[in-house]
Amino acid sequence: MNRLIAFIFSTLLPLQVLADEITVGVASNFLAPMQEMAAAFKAKTGNTVNLASGSSGRLYAQIANGAPYHAFFSADQEKPALLIEAGLADTNSLFTYATGSLVLWMQKTDGDPYEALLDNRISRLAVANPQLAPYGVAATQVMDMLFVGETSLAELVLGENINQAYQFVMTGNADAGFIALSQLAANDVLPPGRGWIVPPNLYDPIRQDAIITNYGKGNKMVNDLFEFVKGEVAKETLLRFGYITD
Repeated sequence: MNRLIAFIFSTLLPLQVLADEITVGVASNFLAPMQEMAAAFKAKTGNTVNLASGSSGRLYAQIANGAPYHAFFSADQEKPALLIEAGLADTNSLFTYATGSLVLWMQKTDGDPYEALLDNRISRLAVANPQLAPYGVAATQVMDMLFVGETSLAELVLGENINQAYQFVMTGNADAGFIALSQLAANDVLPPGRGWIVPPNLYDPIRQDAIITNYGKGNKMVNDLFEFVKGEVAKETLLRFGYITD
């Protein structure tokens, strides 16, 4: 009997270890703050949050095709709503965790990014693909509002997500680019260049929703993570990274 009990406990132990970990899909713009919050969550609970980052469109497609993500932190409201519509996520878990801000960043330090955009003096402009990334949608809205969309369209350097657009700018593969304010806030020292924080009236609010998928529904650790993200520690992190929380 003792051997039987020992065998049962030895087979259950790996399950317990697995139960202490979850995997969360995170939109590219939110990776850095989510890494901080995942570390704080682990320090508090001992539980590990594994992060899979990419464009919201790519992560949505992966979840729709059965990827084992317990939750999804999107860069928009559309993708979580589509998961609900498809019966792939828990409606009651849906909430807006942050609102993002857009920045036009230019590597040159002797010019004004806003004026360079208006005068069509940016030869290579990095933008996240608007078909996949909400920040790309916001960037195209800004260009449309400023009547520079048509003149700049042929010169766009498209990134699959906002992180790739950021890399294009910082590596010199683009002269300037529309990036997330959170990406600049993630740096202890600002990279060389100048930025223009785009007025929020030039694009639709980038409200970012999170949702628990059917794969994560009923998982206590996922529920605990969502409560943690709604708390004061997470709010301080969000504000420091340039997000609007109310």
